[in-house]
Amino acid sequence: MSDTASIPVEELSEEQAKAELQRLAVEIAHHDALYYREDYPEISDADYDALRQRNAAIEQAFPNLVREDSPSVKVGAAPQEAFGKVTHAIAMLSLDNEFSDEGVADFVAKVRRFLRYDPLHGALAVTAEPKIDGLSLSLRYENGRLVTAAMRGDGTTGENVTRNAETIDDIPKRLPDGVPEVVEIRGEVYMAHTDFAALNERMIGNGGKPFSNPRNATAGSLRQLKPEITASRPLRYFAYAWGEMSSFPADTQMGMIEAFAGWGFVTNPLMKRCESVQELLAVYHDIEEGRAELGYDIDGVVYKVDRLDLQERLGYVSRSPRWAIAHKFPAEKAFTIVRDIETQVGRTGALTPVAKLELVTVGGVVVSNATLHNEDYVKGIGQDGEPIRGGKDIRVGDTVQIQRAGDVIPQVLDVDLTKRPADAQAFMFPTRCPACGSHAVREENPKTGRLDAIRRCTGGLICSAQAKEKLKHFVSRNAFDIEGLSDKQVEFFYEIPLEEGGIHQPADIFTLQQCDAKSLVKLKNRDGWGETSAKNLFAAIDACRQIDLNRFIYALGIRHVGEGNAKLLARAYGSWEAFSNAMREAENHASGAWADLNNIDGIGEILAEAVVQFFAEEHNRQAAAALLAEVTPIDMEAPAADGSPVAGKTVVFTGSLERLSRDEAKAMAERLGAKVAGSVSKKTDLVVAGPGAGSKLKKAEDLGVDVITENVWFELVGE
Repeated sequence: MSDTASIPVEELSEEQAKAELQRLAVEIAHHDALYYREDYPEISDADYDALRQRNAAIEQAFPNLVREDSPSVKVGAAPQEAFGKVTHAIAMLSLDNEFSDEGVADFVAKVRRFLRYDPLHGALAVTAEPKIDGLSLSLRYENGRLVTAAMRGDGTTGENVTRNAETIDDIPKRLPDGVPEVVEIRGEVYMAHTDFAALNERMIGNGGKPFSNPRNATAGSLRQLKPEITASRPLRYFAYAWGEMSSFPADTQMGMIEAFAGWGFVTNPLMKRCESVQELLAVYHDIEEGRAELGYDIDGVVYKVDRLDLQERLGYVSRSPRWAIAHKFPAEKAFTIVRDIETQVGRTGALTPVAKLELVTVGGVVVSNATLHNEDYVKGIGQDGEPIRGGKDIRVGDTVQIQRAGDVIPQVLDVDLTKRPADAQAFMFPTRCPACGSHAVREENPKTGRLDAIRRCTGGLICSAQAKEKLKHFVSRNAFDIEGLSDKQVEFFYEIPLEEGGIHQPADIFTLQQCDAKSLVKLKNRDGWGETSAKNLFAAIDACRQIDLNRFIYALGIRHVGEGNAKLLARAYGSWEAFSNAMREAENHASGAWADLNNIDGIGEILAEAVVQFFAEEHNRQAAAALLAEVTPIDMEAPAADGSPVAGKTVVFTGSLERLSRDEAKAMAERLGAKVAGSVSKKTDLVVAGPGAGSKLKKAEDLGVDVITENVWFELVGE
C-alpha cells in the first residue's frame, strides 16, 4: 500500500494528491479488470467502494488535478478478446453508492432541488429494489427476436455472449406479439445459493476446483467458449432496466418493469414504489433484515425516480445517472482477538497504531490487521480526560468486533470488556519514533490549545520509515529536479547497500560517483544501466550542486513547508546561514527570533513550530550539514526595486483596503523591495491602515511606528 493511502484527504498536499490520484487510477483500473473481465476480484466490494470514495473526495478537494483516465468517468473494463465485441446503443453506466440513511435523504433532496419540484405537484415517487450481486447483461430484441446478448465491458463496448445467454431459461428467445420493434432489456445474471452449492459439489466430485462465491461461478459459467458448458450451469436472470427502445410501453419505472414481466421476463417481487424517504428506508431495512432468506446474493438496494420524464430531465453526470443511486449494505462484522499492537510510521512521519489480529474471515476476505487511528482512539480518553467519541481503550488480549467498511484496512467497532484478560495492560503509545528513535510529538493548535490527534516523528531526513519518500520529494521537479533520478530510480538506489553505491540520505546523491568508483559493482554494470546512462546521471547530479535557497528549503521536506512557504522563508532570511541560525534561536519561544519567524506574513505558529522542531533534531542538523558539504544554496536577493522608497522596509497592511485586495497589496510591496509582515513589532517600519483597523493600528501607535492611509501609500510609491 502506498504511504499516501493512509493520509486523510484534508491533509494531502497538492503533490501528494496528484500522486494519490495516479495510484488510485491504476489500482481501480486493475480491480475493474479483475472484477468485470476476469471475474476474480482481489478485494471486497466495500474495499473497492472505499477506493472510489477516496478518489472522488480528492477530486472534489483538488478539481484541477482530475485525470483524463479518472475512475470517476470510466465504467467497467475493456471486453475480452476471446468474445466478439458489441457496441451498446446506449452506454451501460454504473450507479453512485450511498452508505447511510442521511445520504439517501440527501439524494432525494438533490433531485427535488434539481427539478425545482413543488410539493403541490404531489409526492416524488421513487422505486426501491434489491441490488443483485451478479453480472450485468444487456439483451437486444429486434421484431421480438433475441439478436444479441452483451456484457457490460467498459460501458460502451461489451462481450458478445449471445449463444451462452440463449441457454439460460429465464431469458426468452422470442417476445410476444405487440412489443416495440427494438427492445433492449438489461438485468443481472446470477446464481442461487442452493444451485451454487450443488455446482461446487459437482465440480469437486469431478476433480475440479470449486468457485469461491456465486458471482465468480456466474461469471465463469457465462464466459464459456462452449455454450453447452454454460447450459449445464444453473444461471438465472432478473430484468430491471433497459437500453434502446423504439417505443415505451409505460411512462414510469414501475410500469416498465411490470411490462417486462408481461413479456415473459423474471422481475424482482421485492421492488416497491415509495413516496417518501421514510418509505424508502423502511424497504431498505426490511430487505436487509430478510437478506439471508432470499436465496441469492444482494449487496444493497437501488432507488430510481419513478417517472421517466423526470429521469430524462435529470439526465446523467460522469459515469452515473442523477436519477438513481445504490444504497449499499454495511460490510459484514466479526469478533476476533488482539494479539499485539504495533506502531507504523508513514511517509509524513505519522505514527499509526495497528492491531495485529487473530486471523478471521470477514466478507470473504481473511483479515489480520485493523487500524486503531491514533493514541486517543486506543486509550479511549481525550486530552481533557473525558471519553472520546469512537475511542475504545483497546488492549492486547481484548476480544474486539471488527468491520470491513470504508477503510483500506478494517476498523474496530467495539470491545467486549467481559472477555478482557485480568492482566491486560493499557497500551503505552511511544514518544520516540520506532524506526529512527527521533522524538515523536503532537503539534498544538495555537488557536484552540488542543494537541493534534496524530503523533509524528521529527526525524525527517534520517527516518528510515520516511526515507524513500523523502528522497523522492528531494529530487522532485520543484526541489532539486535531478534528471535521471525518477521515483523508480530512487527505489532502485535505496535497496543497494550504502557502501556499494546506495542512496539512503540526500547527501548520498552527491557522493554517488565517488562511492561508485570504489565499489566492486559499478553502476554501469547493473541491470538497466550502461556506461552512457551512468555518465549522464553523474553529470545531472553535478549540475545541481548549486540551487536557489527557496528550492533547497523546500527539498528538505519539512512538514507544512510547501513551495510558497519555502519562498517566504527564503525571502525573509536571505541566506541559509541566517535561516538556520534563526531557527536554532527560535527554539526559545521567548526569543526575538521566534517572534520574527511568526511575524512573517503567511507563516503561522503551526508552521513555525514544525520548522523549529526540524532544526531541534540533531539528526536533521547532521543530515543538512552533510548535504551542505556537497551543495551550495544560492542566497535569495530582495526583488530589484531601484529608487523604491520602501525597499528593504518591513510593511504591515491592516484594516479594509479599498483599492487593492490584501494579496495585491502584498505582491505590490514585495515587487517594490519591501518585506510584508503579518503583525506589528519593533522591526516594523510602516503600517498601511484602512477602515476598521484595530489592534495592529493601536500597537503601531504605541510603538511609534509610522502609520499611513492607503491613498498615502500610493502617493509614497508613486503608483
